[in-house]
Amino acid sequence: MCFFWGIPASSNWLESLLQGGPLFRGQATDTRGVFGDYIDIYDIAQAVEDGATVPIYYEARVAKIELDQNLADQIDEEFDEATEGLEEEEATAAAQKWSKVEALVGADKRLDAVVEDILKHFNARLEAIDGKAMIVCMSRRICVAVYDRIVAARPDWQGETDDTGSVKVVMTGNATDPAEMQPHIRSKSRQEAIRNRYKDAGDPLRLVIVRDMWLTGFDAPCMHTLYVDKPMKGHGLMQAIARVNRVFRDKPAGLVVDYIGIAAELKTALAHYSQPDQAKTGVNEAEAVAAFLDALDVTRHQMHGFSYSAALHGTAKDRLKILPPAIEHLLSKGRDDEGASVKRYQDAVAALVKAFKLASGSSQATRHSVEVAFFAAVRAGLEKLDTDRNGKNSAASDFAIQQLVNNAVASTEVVDILEACGFDRPDISVLSEEFMLELQNMTHKNLAVEALKKLLNGEISARTRSNVVKKEEFSTRLEQAIARYHNRSVDALQIIQELINIAKDLRNEPDDGLSSDERAFYDALAQNSSAVEVMSNQDLQVIAAELVRTVRGNAGTDWWQRENVRARMRVAVKKILQKHGYPPDLTTEAVKTVLRQAEALASELCD
Repeated sequence: MCFFWGIPASSNWLESLLQGGPLFRGQATDTRGVFGDYIDIYDIAQAVEDGATVPIYYEARVAKIELDQNLADQIDEEFDEATEGLEEEEATAAAQKWSKVEALVGADKRLDAVVEDILKHFNARLEAIDGKAMIVCMSRRICVAVYDRIVAARPDWQGETDDTGSVKVVMTGNATDPAEMQPHIRSKSRQEAIRNRYKDAGDPLRLVIVRDMWLTGFDAPCMHTLYVDKPMKGHGLMQAIARVNRVFRDKPAGLVVDYIGIAAELKTALAHYSQPDQAKTGVNEAEAVAAFLDALDVTRHQMHGFSYSAALHGTAKDRLKILPPAIEHLLSKGRDDEGASVKRYQDAVAALVKAFKLASGSSQATRHSVEVAFFAAVRAGLEKLDTDRNGKNSAASDFAIQQLVNNAVASTEVVDILEACGFDRPDISVLSEEFMLELQNMTHKNLAVEALKKLLNGEISARTRSNVVKKEEFSTRLEQAIARYHNRSVDALQIIQELINIAKDLRNEPDDGLSSDERAFYDALAQNSSAVEVMSNQDLQVIAAELVRTVRGNAGTDWWQRENVRARMRVAVKKILQKHGYPPDLTTEAVKTVLRQAEALASELCD
């Protein structure tokens, strides 16, 4: 795999190298004519398809400046590069032209407008995507001026030391520079510290301002937005925008926001790349907005028949109140089509959130952010009800959904459905009579079923963690009950009562003097009907107590990793069973059940 300066090599990568290079400046070079046909091609488009990079979107937010076009055409991407190899007199003339443009670009009124727009845009981006941004300015003076305006508008972003603050200027300099630049001039080691902070997705440093540093040879996957306010062209421009095409978590694409008017230069630079590359780089923001509006329309259709206008025009508490009936609406539809409606809704919102991330800086997306937030909150509620076996919530892991939901409802975390329903949050772990009665009397019956199913799943796991027989028994009862509910054999009120009965049985343990560990082994032993018929209750209790002592004596901290320890424990368990003549009918299945119980207890002891 060939990569050129951090960009996956295009079909014309040598041409990109030679274009603007010292040997061929100003000349178009036929790469194949010079070097022969390509051995292999691995272009940007293929890298995107492989998941090695993400597409790059382009958004024009040009802040107009009064600039003579003839003068603009003579500006190169860097003053140092523009004056390289020139005679002193020519270099001085070029410097004068550059300084004129720099004065126009860095005019106070223009910088005020640009910084205000960047902050508004970046805040909208952060609501949708967790990550960082970079501002590219035309000169070091402008870098400092932009920094000063940002910290004036966001005082909490300022940090007096290198390890604090949310915004930093990264530039070179020396002791002769003006006083206002000195706080931003750092040694290599201090610059490295800033670099490490910026690469750390969890660090509060969110925004860096540069002139030419970090535009090549620097990778920070968490960076998703590049604000360009500096004339650039050719391979330098391509290298700069490639800072945002690195794969990071759920980042769907990088975004280049143009304040200086680089569209023509970007088009020219891309002309040297393959057609598929051009389709993946510099994608117009209008396409992202169109995709977002399409996804929004699809999601609205999924909520057909339910009015959620209060969620769009009310307060956060109003939106919280409408969540239960919205979820109830989807669950009710889901019962009619075996859950297909719920799945379609979840898929639609997932696509909507992704589209929102792509278009998050646009006014069209911002206009609908509350509606997107509400849809995401409903989806988060549905997924919270359907937490997977490991207790992980896919919605909770998505920063964008967290941010949207937090803004949509009066909650400090991904919406808790029980709170949304108005519960006073009793101690669920004891499944009190008051709590179960409250569930039974809920207005939204389908939601009550899902909430109680989720709670019971958790309680069964917690209460029967080291009792394999009871865990299987209660899990089977719950699965069968829910299956009858989904098959419409029973209605919501009937299933709620059945689930409450399961909860009561789970809560009521027999008072026979056995410890929980002894009870677990007793239940495993009693699974064999011959043992219950032939052996007395006292015999089974004695065996159970002896098995507990044996397992406790053999379970080491790493017993599950050491087969010899596990084998020794299995032998010890079998010897106890043989000594007491268990099982009377000599069935191997009964012994396997007891061994499974022994391993479950050993696992519990080692946690």
